[in-house]
Amino acid sequence: MPQQKDIVKIAIQMPGAYPQLIQLDQKKPLSAVIKEVCDGWNLPGPENYALQYADGVQMYITESNRLDIKNGCILRLTKAPGRCAEDLYKGIQSSDAGVRCDSLKELASVSTDVTFAQEFISRDGHLLLVKIVEDCNESNVIMTHTLTGFMELMDHGIVSWENLSSVFIKKIASFVNAKPTDASIQQVSLDILESMVLSSSNLFLQVKLEVTMERLIAHLQVTNQQIQTKAMALLMALLQTAADSDRQDMFAFLNKKNLRQYIYKNIIHSSGSVQDEMAHYLYVLQSVTLNHLEPRMRTPLDCYSQEQRDILHGLRQAAFETESDNSLSHERRRSLCAKEFKKLGFSNNSNPGQDLVRTPPGLLALDTMYYFAARYPDAYSRFVLENSSREDKHECPFARSSIQLTLILCEILRIGEPPSETRSDYHPIFFSQDRLMEELFCVCIQLLNKTWKEMRATQEDFDKVMQVVREQITRTLSSKPTSLELFKNKVNALNYSEILKLRQTERLHQEETLAPPVLELKERLKPELLELIRQQRLNRLCQGTMFKKISSRRRQDKLWYCRLSPNHKMLHYGDVEEDLDNPPIETLQEKIPVADIKGLLMGKDCPHMKENKGKQNKEALDLAFSITYDVEEYSLNFIAPSRTDFCLWTDGLSVLLGREMSSESMRSELEILLSMEIKLRLLDLENVPIPDSAPVVPKPPSNYNFCYDFSQTEQ
Repeated sequence: MPQQKDIVKIAIQMPGAYPQLIQLDQKKPLSAVIKEVCDGWNLPGPENYALQYADGVQMYITESNRLDIKNGCILRLTKAPGRCAEDLYKGIQSSDAGVRCDSLKELASVSTDVTFAQEFISRDGHLLLVKIVEDCNESNVIMTHTLTGFMELMDHGIVSWENLSSVFIKKIASFVNAKPTDASIQQVSLDILESMVLSSSNLFLQVKLEVTMERLIAHLQVTNQQIQTKAMALLMALLQTAADSDRQDMFAFLNKKNLRQYIYKNIIHSSGSVQDEMAHYLYVLQSVTLNHLEPRMRTPLDCYSQEQRDILHGLRQAAFETESDNSLSHERRRSLCAKEFKKLGFSNNSNPGQDLVRTPPGLLALDTMYYFAARYPDAYSRFVLENSSREDKHECPFARSSIQLTLILCEILRIGEPPSETRSDYHPIFFSQDRLMEELFCVCIQLLNKTWKEMRATQEDFDKVMQVVREQITRTLSSKPTSLELFKNKVNALNYSEILKLRQTERLHQEETLAPPVLELKERLKPELLELIRQQRLNRLCQGTMFKKISSRRRQDKLWYCRLSPNHKMLHYGDVEEDLDNPPIETLQEKIPVADIKGLLMGKDCPHMKENKGKQNKEALDLAFSITYDVEEYSLNFIAPSRTDFCLWTDGLSVLLGREMSSESMRSELEILLSMEIKLRLLDLENVPIPDSAPVVPKPPSNYNFCYDFSQTEQ
């Protein structure tokens, strides 16, 4: 007795007969099931019949796929695939054109089934189709059915594409190259050629010889969107399969004819499913084109290459007008070069090539820097000289920034990644701009300098600046700018303040979508974490800070030091010598009781900013704060050495005055602490042992012989 799970209730149809409702026993051989069905209709020769799905994809039921049959399925009793293949094989060879046409039309339909395809190919039916194409004596309708059936058969991978004759390949190519021909024939022929190209490098070469780029481009100009799509697919297949030399020739052709712009403008108006397919091909074209930069990205700088050393020195010479190197001694020339490379922003100023050993970005970073210096010399000189002349620790290092920016652009543009079969997120700007990578770099390196100044960054803030610049670029590219000028305008409008506003808006939106228990946990944690920040601020005031004394005369600034007493009741301050980093509290002669402090002023409200109105630069204004004491008749005036110190002191003084902290630094730190704490609280730590102490740090290696000494390459 079969188990209930092995029984499937189905209906079986046959033209001209009442359907049979049967309980299919999945353990019974399929031949026995077919015999029972044939007996039900009194049909002789059950071996000549098979079961097939009546709806959807009308696939033959076999022993390998019968378990996919579900309750309620409707099947159809039809000719067995072997018998069907035999009948069509004979019909295709009929002397009657009508019979041949009907047979080939049915073949194009049933060839989608792999079971039938195996039977037909086992009779060398595919070779029969090849002969029809090579002889080319049939009507356009018959030829269309022949090509469609052939394509469906080959799609199963039963027969290798490489077995095809050169005569057949030339004939298919002639259908594509012919101008006055049937659109259906061209459409299927383009499909066949694409499959040939993707299957074999030998076939790629044959197809490349037979089908001209001009003819493919002509197909992109027709109104038939299906032909446009198939022509684009073949073009992408040729680009993806080509060797580097062939690919460069194709790129040169596309750029010479300005065809990338034409392809984008012509195809962007496609509609429906064709538009989705075209978007994928535009993405592939972009990906394959940009990937020609990958070898440079993967290649480190060779310190022994005279050409690469010359480019490095060319960057130095373009930025600094120096006395002739030939008139200097070797030591003097070497010292001068090291000094200028340091001003350029190289970390290893004695051997700057070492900064370009890391891959990626490798030599591509050198290429982008050289392109910027050569294409926009004024902007390059302005960037370097503006930052190399600064002495306030706010200089933006050109070389270090360029190397990291090149890496960011490689990641955003996915250079080095093979094209995905599903992606379609192309950048319209690619189709309107030659040398996109280099031109984007030129815009973005100037953006980086602008953002650096907006953030009042120092070398310690380098990673933070690069994160903001990455966000500026990705947000701008996501808006799909269609030209470099439009990208430039949008990305420069997206300044640091706008990024902070967008982050805050997204954070608030994210909080709104959080589950109520998480929001409740967040509110419960805030007081504890705010207290932690308050204590940190007070501790920082106890450590103290060195300030510059405000002077209206142009002379070397004097220094003074201010710190909070350990009991938080006194502010001690006084003049100090320059070489004294952390003077003891006893050496600071002046003091103000915290209880006498009446107010905290910032920016333009400070007395010393009002006194020197018009003489103070914006940076000093942003770093100025004052405390008033003794019924607000007196004030102690500060200009913080950095924005970080400004935030720490204004927050700390607010805590002493019993006010809320309000700096952007406090808000950022609170958000980080909240995020970390919530993640820790939500971790599933059940049955996870947590050690009481930190793990032991491993011992240092016994020797450092694995390090390579690059000093020998210094020239």
